[in-house]
Formats: sequence, C-alpha cells, structure tokens
Amino acid sequence: MATRIRLQRHGRKNYAFYSIVIANAQAPRDGRFIEKIGTYNPNTNPATIDLNFERALYWVLVGAQPTDTVRNILSKEGVYMKKHLLGGVKKGAFDEAAAETKFEAWWKKEKEVKAQKVADKEAADKAAEKKARLDAEKKANEALAAKIAEKKAAALAAQAAEEAPAEAPAEGAEATEAPAEA
Repeated sequence: MATRIRLQRHGRKNYAFYSIVIANAQAPRDGRFIEKIGTYNPNTNPATIDLNFERALYWVLVGAQPTDTVRNILSKEGVYMKKHLLGGVKKGAFDEAAAETKFEAWWKKEKEVKAQKVADKEAADKAAEKKARLDAEKKANEALAAKIAEKKAAALAAQAAEEAPAEAPAEGAEATEAPAEA
C-alpha cells in the first residue's frame, strides 16, 4: 500500500485550514485517512503549524511520501534534518547522543533566528506604517493650514477693501490736522 503524507482541507470558503494526514494514495483528498499527525493554518501570520514530530518522523522513516507542501512543512519543522542525522547514526558516522546534540543546536539556532527575523520585520513594518501615517497627517495638516491662511487672507483683504473707502477721507482729515498741531 502506497502511503502519502498530505493535507486534508477544512474550513469555509476563502478561509481554509488543513489537517496533515497519512492516507492511502488512492483515497480522496478529504476522505479516509490512516492517521492525523498535525494541522496547518496558513491564515495566520506566520502560518501556524501543529505537528506530532515523532509520528511524522516515524512515517517518513517507513517510506510515506509527502506532497510538496507537506515536504516543505516537515522540512521547516526539522523532520528531514532529524532523518538525515539518524541516517548518519545508522551508517556509524556518529552516535545517537551526538546526533541529538547537533539537532538541538540546529533547532534552537534556527528557531531563534527565525523568531528574531519575524520580530524585527514586524517592528520595522510598524515603524514604517507609523511614519507613513505621521507624514500623511503632516501633509493633511499643512494643506488645511494653507487653506485656512488663504481664507483669512481673503477675509482680511475683503475687510480692508471695505474699510479703505471709508477710511480714505478720515485719514485725509487726520493728516491735515496732524501738521496743524505740530
């Protein structure tokens, strides 16, 4: 019996999430399966993967063939790294304890680097978004201030134009009185 490790679709329209299952190659996609070994939710950022590592490793070691997407998931979770190290133990290149220490060192290093990248990217995105919002708000405030200044200038010009004819004779009378007093 040819077994496959593949995704089984669940969820609603435009919001799919998947179960990672072991199934017969001839079984329908969402049909009968042998064992469920995890879930995959691509809707979150980053995608959420919940995997039973030991069972996934067992099925890879006994020859179950994963689909391309599942192969990427298993690789990301370290199943293929562990398989590679166990192959080295089988050949006698190193013992099981050394393989375990290598796997833990690789696993921790990769997880820390990946978590740091995600955190840095999120912080950079937030900072860029905040800066863009601030710049947009500054532009909007400047445009509003310019409109208000134009309206005030127009209002002052209109007021000055109204007062100018009325003030012209009064200014002339004041001007004639001012030299007489001097």
